[in-house]
Amino acid sequence: MYYYVMKSNDIRRNLATEQYLMNEIEFDEPLLLFYIEGPCIIVGRNQNTLEEINKKYVDEHGIIVTRRLSGGGAVYQDLGNLCFSFVVDSDSEEFGDFKSFVQPIVDALHDMGATTAEVSGRNDILVDGKKFSGNAMYTKNGKTFSHGTLMLDVDLSVIPKALDVPEDKIKSKGIKSVRSRVTNLKPYLAAKYQNLTTPEFRDRLLKELFHVDDLAQIKDKEYQLTDEDQDGIDKIFDDYYNNWNWVYGNSPEFTVKKRQHFTNGTIDARLQVDDGKITNIKFYGDFFGPQDAGEVADKLKGVRFERQDIEDAFSGIDTNQYFTGIPKQEIVNMLLD
Repeated sequence: MYYYVMKSNDIRRNLATEQYLMNEIEFDEPLLLFYIEGPCIIVGRNQNTLEEINKKYVDEHGIIVTRRLSGGGAVYQDLGNLCFSFVVDSDSEEFGDFKSFVQPIVDALHDMGATTAEVSGRNDILVDGKKFSGNAMYTKNGKTFSHGTLMLDVDLSVIPKALDVPEDKIKSKGIKSVRSRVTNLKPYLAAKYQNLTTPEFRDRLLKELFHVDDLAQIKDKEYQLTDEDQDGIDKIFDDYYNNWNWVYGNSPEFTVKKRQHFTNGTIDARLQVDDGKITNIKFYGDFFGPQDAGEVADKLKGVRFERQDIEDAFSGIDTNQYFTGIPKQEIVNMLLD
């Protein structure tokens, strides 16, 4: 396994680096990335950014907002959070199998004293039943990355102020607030690790994952960016993560809104229906899928807003490629009920 520790604390540049290394560099072994950033919110690929954040609070507090390539929900991060990412050949892991990716991290945390850490649900890592890590996945051109957060010592008071989480999602999990769902990992580590800074925590994890006592022992496994790499990263930074259209996009007016929370994610469908036909449709939500849900939307444009017509349109679509784990008929029912 190779590794790269990002020097930037800007989430936009770190995501650009991750995307570049996945798409442009060939590794003969898996690649592990670690990155730390200042206060920021990262929304999932399929989310409506303005409906996930408290824009006034975010602007007043200088919180960076960007969108990632992978699905899932919005997350808040600050310098008390450590991000990790595994990049592998896509045929080596089944899309959506988060446990196989994060298990080495969980094992390392067990060795550091957090013995109750466990993979739970579709993409979370919990400790004593509380979430401290969320994970998401993206695949393209034969490569897959699975990236996640590790909340070591995040300012939890900011989360309910910065993230405007839909009420139906909170209710579906049987809880009263976002704050009650999350915790920091720091108190669950062994005493000798509880005063580690985030960079020190990262280095400790690296040693655990590579089974070494000194990082000098794995210098030959550390990737070094070239000037050409940096130019490629700069372009992705400008084209995607620092691009207003990518982060917020242009949202047309819709006449119909259909939203439902499923076990494997929420789908929020916005439809423009004119003269009984779907003239525009967009899928938002924290669902996962290796393919872009916009392809499903394209197939529905021009279809009559009638059950039989919509079922016929869906008949030739493998919805698991776009809404992994959500049954096709339930999606159809959501649109029409």
